[in-house]
Amino acid sequence: MADADDVRALALALPHVVEIESDGFDFRVGDKGFVWSYPERRPGERRVIRTDIAVLYVGDEAEKQALLLGEPARFFTTPAYDGLPLVMLRLEQVDAARLRELVVDAWRMRAPQDLAGDLDG
Repeated sequence: MADADDVRALALALPHVVEIESDGFDFRVGDKGFVWSYPERRPGERRVIRTDIAVLYVGDEAEKQALLLGEPARFFTTPAYDGLPLVMLRLEQVDAARLRELVVDAWRMRAPQDLAGDLDG
């Protein structure tokens, strides 16, 4: 079972990551977000930052659908994210190794090409 502290530790261990000030967590590489706290919106209510749920960049619709269909207990989406290469991850449903894989993959897809090689170097 992972939590926001695990996300923070993994993200900050990656090269060129900047944490943006927020009520939860929000990480960027090359000014592009790759993992952040889920800003839950309910009609008629104020937005709530959920640190138990991470929004992850996944690259494309095919990867998004594979995660949503293949691991529905872990991943979900909302209509606000339709057409966007993003999924929400229930952190309590993932172990440290799987979380690391997801965060590193998101970083790789968002890092500018001139920075991406620094992960392996």
